[in-house]
Amino acid sequence: MNFHAVRAIYVYEMARAFRTLLQSVVSPVISTSLYFVVFGAAIGSRIDEINGVSYGAFIVPGLIMLSLLTQSLTNASFGIYFPKFVGTIYEVLSAPVSFIEVVIAYVGAAATKSIILGLIILGTASLFVPLRIEHPFVMLTFLVLTALTFSLFGFIIGIWADSFEKLQLVPLLIITPLTFLGGSFYSIDMLPPFWRTATLFNPVVYLVSGFRWSFYGVSDVSVWISLAMTGLFLAICLTAIWWIFHTGWRLKS
Repeated sequence: MNFHAVRAIYVYEMARAFRTLLQSVVSPVISTSLYFVVFGAAIGSRIDEINGVSYGAFIVPGLIMLSLLTQSLTNASFGIYFPKFVGTIYEVLSAPVSFIEVVIAYVGAAATKSIILGLIILGTASLFVPLRIEHPFVMLTFLVLTALTFSLFGFIIGIWADSFEKLQLVPLLIITPLTFLGGSFYSIDMLPPFWRTATLFNPVVYLVSGFRWSFYGVSDVSVWISLAMTGLFLAICLTAIWWIFHTGWRLKS
């Protein structure tokens, strides 16, 4: 393992985040705070409780997951797309660095930034609503696994994309709608039977449900199923990245 190369790429990516602090941290925190104001205060005042949890507190895990998914995707996809765009990716590929080390550095930096942002949003949420975390270890496990998984997914998107428009296509048109329809702001038990069953095909449901269970001990699906689905998606992303570097798809052409 070439730790010097991993550290160099990792430090560079983290430094880029700090150079764009307003876009990387401040903007997502402000956006999430607005969600708390609109959903937590305006709508929450008209909803008593969901599964014994006040509505304002109920949506906190969903809001954190919304930011975590989108930021993991954005950070990782842009992190690998920009070297492709300017041509410096060939210097990385020709250096004595294995693809495993490249993935660890880029994905590790993207996941780190997303986890930091998630913790900041968690601290911000505590200013709006009273929170409790019944299973802190499970909460951190979901936080790290989700950040890693969607950073890997974002890495794949960054390699696939050949324009800035495509880079934003998946987060805006797929991930964000799936998050809103994945029980972030409601319990899927509130849906009619048909739509409740259809929602179970949305992978984000399992992430939000497991993450919410770590806070309040309530969930729409079993926490073990949530962990299994997260692990499955992680394995799929790892397999896809191995194939990309093995074949050179979108990297050597």
